[in-house]
Amino acid sequence: MKWTPKDDRYDHMLYNRCGNSGLQLPAISLGLWHNFGDDVAHGRKVEICTTAFDLGITHFDLANNYGPQPGSAEIAFGKILREEFAGLRDELVISSKAGYRMWPGPYGEWGSRKYLISSCDQSLKRLGVDYVDIFYSHRYDPNTPLEETMLALDQLVRAGKALYVGVSSYNTARTKEAYAILKSLGTPFIIHQPSYSMLNRWVETDGLLDTLTDTGLGSIVFSPLAQGMLTDKYLKEIPADSRASQGKSLQQGFLSEENMENIKALNDIAKRRNQTLAQLAIAWVLRQKAVTSALIGASKPQQVIDCVGALKNIAFTDAELNEIDKYAQNGHINIWSQSAEIDN
Repeated sequence: MKWTPKDDRYDHMLYNRCGNSGLQLPAISLGLWHNFGDDVAHGRKVEICTTAFDLGITHFDLANNYGPQPGSAEIAFGKILREEFAGLRDELVISSKAGYRMWPGPYGEWGSRKYLISSCDQSLKRLGVDYVDIFYSHRYDPNTPLEETMLALDQLVRAGKALYVGVSSYNTARTKEAYAILKSLGTPFIIHQPSYSMLNRWVETDGLLDTLTDTGLGSIVFSPLAQGMLTDKYLKEIPADSRASQGKSLQQGFLSEENMENIKALNDIAKRRNQTLAQLAIAWVLRQKAVTSALIGASKPQQVIDCVGALKNIAFTDAELNEIDKYAQNGHINIWSQSAEIDN
């Protein structure tokens, strides 16, 4: 039976204004990354996306290199856009990025004008859309003038290929520089996408959260579940089908005895709040006013349902936050290294 969207899909989702812009994003957005390529049955990908939309998740986040093969996630989502989501484009926020290696040679990665513009064109073809709502510089390029990278983003907006632009994994100094350049150009720079979780708190020590507030930028934080560490997946053992066992994006070394003791303590706090560990982790990042949306990934629809359940309780007492701080530590892990990714 053909899927039709639920009539009440907007009734229970929380929507936050993205910084000082007019764009509202759902408090939880869906990222289509590792579990969204040719190695996953198309029917499962459809179930994940339609479940998300029925729960009020309107924002679907991609990048040129997402999927087991570069471009495969955009191809898969493009098919869903043509079929299940036909006629719904104006109810969706679709984002993509460029910065990581996509093709051989000197023009296939980083932040040159040539790479960013050609990569966006390729993404639009794979997705089958005329424009994306948000296009990001996926990482700062230390070998390309920042003005060149920002001018490329500006050109994409002026050409009608993106409505808004953003940056991902830029530190606070680079974010301020990018903001100044794009403001002078009149480019709608509205969002930053940094990693942030209870086990990865660099945005606090770097001062990025304050910078976002000062500049009026919104943010969507990726890996709020620390690549699955802040779920019940690893509380007892490492599952055979997990990222850690497959070496996809989580090294088994991150699951140290110290980290696991902290994670179990956080799980106890979650239970007292009548939440799963994942729900606690999502609510915790959303406590920050500078955080517009938490970006989740999912390999099955139930995971989306569980994450959205976090919105039932996103308030914390001071006592709860103080207790969480005892265990919410960087934990000697470096998921998405801050040194290489954000030029610290």
